[in-house]
Amino acid sequence: MDPKTPFQKTPGWLDWYAGPAKPRFKVPAGAVDAHCHVFGPGAEYPYAPERKYTPCDASRDQLYALRDHLGFARNVVVQATCHGADNSAMVGALIHSGGKARGVATVKRSVTDPELQAMHEAGVRGVRFNFVKRLVDFTPKDELNEIATRIAELGWHVVIYFEAVDLPELWDFFTTLPTTVVVDHMGRPDVTKPIDGPEFELFVKFMREHSNVWSKVSCPERLSVQGPQALNGEQNAYRDVVPFARRIVETFPDRVLWGTDWPHPNLKDHMPDDGLLVDFIPHIATTPDLQRKLLVDNPMRLYWPDQA
Repeated sequence: MDPKTPFQKTPGWLDWYAGPAKPRFKVPAGAVDAHCHVFGPGAEYPYAPERKYTPCDASRDQLYALRDHLGFARNVVVQATCHGADNSAMVGALIHSGGKARGVATVKRSVTDPELQAMHEAGVRGVRFNFVKRLVDFTPKDELNEIATRIAELGWHVVIYFEAVDLPELWDFFTTLPTTVVVDHMGRPDVTKPIDGPEFELFVKFMREHSNVWSKVSCPERLSVQGPQALNGEQNAYRDVVPFARRIVETFPDRVLWGTDWPHPNLKDHMPDDGLLVDFIPHIATTPDLQRKLLVDNPMRLYWPDQA
């Protein structure tokens, strides 16, 4: 069988963890999981022929069951690269959410205005530009600028995914985008380097100098070198990531978001327990006020402004 058919996962990548713990940390009422995905199911929503990996299926019903288990009220479903620019699975998840989900799409220059409007009515509020070379092929910046200009008219924002070492060469492009800009996972810092070293300081400068830039302080399981070592009796603390995320939360409390990243694509070493990931939150947002901003006020302002 072709390893890139929808029914055969890329060898070596782990399935999502089906038995998450109940978090010790109780999220505030109205909390939003602001970064998660749906994959297929491939038989209903085929994966893109040009994809660079095939995930395990992860349906909207499974996502919303996890939402309820973890105590969240809403989701922001981000288009997965394995689906390319076919947003059908993501949009289907929004339509079936009962208004409890918003979406971030991937689009090409060829997308029509009626298609954008239909996605807006379904709940899409942003587009994602991916600059991680191992996941996607390069899209010309003039095409991305054109897309950003068009979606700005809908009040949407741009989500950018890149790795810290690439920020210097992408800085000028990012700072010309005409929308709110949300950075995935703090720009993937190298947590073995000093928190006050030049690499992370550049990211902090990026946020400080551009008030339209937000950051997700998510995915410690992707950033950690130490892994899920115990911290205060909790077994999934990713303690080497804590100082980086806490600094962003405390420096920019009104421009941060958090999400599970379920179902955690492309992981080979370990698959996190989503319940224990929730228990990471009070280590990076250490007061009820910061927790409410991170989990409720900020995502509501960005994705449900009419209800914030």
